[in-house]
Amino acid sequence: GAELPFVLHAPEPILGTRLAITLPRDTRAVTIRYRTSPEASALQWLEPAQTMGGTQPFLFSQCQAIHARSVVPLQDTPRLRITYTATLTVPRELTAVMAAAHRGRELHGSTAVESFEMPQPIPPYLIAFAVGELASRDLSERARVWAEPAMLDRAAHEFAGVEAMIAAAEALFGPYDWERFDILTMPPSFPYGGMENPRLTFITPTVIAGDRSLVSVIAHELAHSWTGNLVTNANAEHFWLNEGFTVYAEQRILETLDGIDSSELAAAIGRRELEESFVRFAKQPELTRLRTQLAGIDPDDAFSHVPYQKGYFFLRALEETVGRDAFVSWLRSYLHAFRFGAITTTDFETHFEKALPGVLAKLDARAWIDGEGIPASAPKPQSTRLAAIEQLGGSLPDAEVAARWSPIEWWLYLESVPRPAGRELCEALDQRFGLTASTNYEVLVAWLTLALQSGHHSVVPRVEEVLAAVGRMKFLRSLYTALAADPVTRPVAERAYAQNRAGYHPISRQLVEGVLRAAGA
Repeated sequence: GAELPFVLHAPEPILGTRLAITLPRDTRAVTIRYRTSPEASALQWLEPAQTMGGTQPFLFSQCQAIHARSVVPLQDTPRLRITYTATLTVPRELTAVMAAAHRGRELHGSTAVESFEMPQPIPPYLIAFAVGELASRDLSERARVWAEPAMLDRAAHEFAGVEAMIAAAEALFGPYDWERFDILTMPPSFPYGGMENPRLTFITPTVIAGDRSLVSVIAHELAHSWTGNLVTNANAEHFWLNEGFTVYAEQRILETLDGIDSSELAAAIGRRELEESFVRFAKQPELTRLRTQLAGIDPDDAFSHVPYQKGYFFLRALEETVGRDAFVSWLRSYLHAFRFGAITTTDFETHFEKALPGVLAKLDARAWIDGEGIPASAPKPQSTRLAAIEQLGGSLPDAEVAARWSPIEWWLYLESVPRPAGRELCEALDQRFGLTASTNYEVLVAWLTLALQSGHHSVVPRVEEVLAAVGRMKFLRSLYTALAADPVTRPVAERAYAQNRAGYHPISRQLVEGVLRAAGA
């Protein structure tokens, strides 16, 4: 074809470099020849020493929220959905996987060419791939787990119940539209708990606790197959349409599989996480709204529990107002009406009002959507197990009672302890329950954060171990914030980041640097 005139504009902060192409009339297709950079913000390149196997490098992508533009020249907005084909040329001893249908592998000397096709239209942030020493095991006819060989047995055991989750989700929300639900267990530096890439969900290894106690992350990413991937927010200002709906769907899946008491405990955790976000945004209260204004703001900097948990409690309030049957009937019609589409909060409001007139006004939806914080009338999780923990008031639990606690109950207890806790309480907790030695990252990080906030500095070596081993932003934010807030441990935060920076994903680096900057470190 003919060469076309184009202009690369000056780079813009946050958004990148604009490519403008002058197109002749009736142009049907354009070919763009381009080269990416090893520093592309969507990519993390791992040295062999940063993997479990220790012998081969690893590459993975993370395109949400606006990082697809760093690896592919496209209009990187969820408002526009795309289909695509792709080939990845890799060393033949490595395996390439992609969030798309695998169409074949051809060997050419020392390299292998893997071919993929995504037939369903997706927003660009769901483009995803990884390359490394990988092995796989089928979990069902439509589900498979991928992992480094050294992790495969543990991952397959942890995620063995995924088919039951898919069946439960289909019973609630309708047929699964993506053909396969495969799972890739990521290296420890992966910045999120999970990423809902269609056909190939990326999952942090920190959920592999050995007892399947943290697999609610799988339920969340599966739920995105309907809420987020099938019906997508038009842009990051309406992110709650992805995440609030998905937390609601996740809770319904967990309730079906594990009972209402378990799902209510999870809701209680969500409420505590939401309160933490309100504290974090005390000086930016506008970021506690569901419908946000992000002009000039990097979506990664606005990332918090607000769209997840405030969105969930808003939807739960709607459900409690109209009744579950009516709400689920509306939800199914919503998923059908906007299937493979991108919508705004106004689109949601219009559709809901047409189906259930007057309910939004009755609930004062404007306070939920455009108000800061959360209405006092918000639903409150109800659980006998939660009530028992709250009755402790942060005091030392009875050993026999605590021995029966699930990891979720331990997390809730540790979060409920007033800060700073007394040294005697911290020492007794660790001596009696061995919390510093916990292998459950949710419990461990909750404990380490409590200990740091209470001046219990004997945990610092364990904190340094965790910061060197894990790149999940949720844990990094908690631990670096606690370290940097105490003048005694602030040098530990600076030293740990200097030592571990190269092993963190670019998104995680941005987060930690923001924490240290805010603390004056």
